[in-house]
Amino acid sequence: IGVAMGITGTDVAKEAAEIVLRDDNFSTIVAAVEEGRVVYDNLRKFIKFSIAGNIGKILVALVGPIVGTPLPLLPLQLLWLNLLTDGLLGLGLGVEHAERDVMKRPPQSPKAGIFAGGLWQHIAWTGIVIGVVSLGIGIGYWRAGHAEWQTMIFTTLAFAQVGQALAVRSRHDSLFSIGVFSNRLLASLAVAVVVLQLAVLTWTPLQELFGTKPLAAFDFAVCAGVGVLVFVVLELEKWWMRY
Repeated sequence: IGVAMGITGTDVAKEAAEIVLRDDNFSTIVAAVEEGRVVYDNLRKFIKFSIAGNIGKILVALVGPIVGTPLPLLPLQLLWLNLLTDGLLGLGLGVEHAERDVMKRPPQSPKAGIFAGGLWQHIAWTGIVIGVVSLGIGIGYWRAGHAEWQTMIFTTLAFAQVGQALAVRSRHDSLFSIGVFSNRLLASLAVAVVVLQLAVLTWTPLQELFGTKPLAAFDFAVCAGVGVLVFVVLELEKWWMRY
């Protein structure tokens, strides 16, 4: 690739070059490569977070009626989940900082697809875990005759993706090693998702709008526990990849 100086370079050199350095500083190339890798990493993080979560929701919506349950999620509940997860949490993942090894990796092959490096396998099994666990809890409550079974699925999916978002912040490093608050936007949005979901469960106008039922403390703990479970499983996957 031809490189020309933007200040001291000749017009002929600038015309022939693929890259023109406007500040005549070669370190700008290093900074540009690092920024490009960060953008690419964050794009992959959003893709695996969003697609895996949506696979979980699709499994719930499709498999539930097959096994005999009524509609597991109302259309407005699905829309709400997409706004909370793909919208808020996805936004937070999009501004994740550079990982410690971002400039130590070999160059990415231009022929490698966005799902290269085992990304699609991660997406598939994560989505299946989220969907199966959420639906399993809902079916258990439904068969036990609890009216809040649909709300359990709805809330479990929300908490599962909070745990997922926190775990996929880094490709290999634990959340605790990079710092829970090193991405303050995502940390704030994760709290916002929990608060908004609580509002849907407890505020009467929103209960009527979204068709939810109030949850007891134990039921809420079950939903939150699934979020912790998803987080732990994804952290264990990263630990396994490191060792």
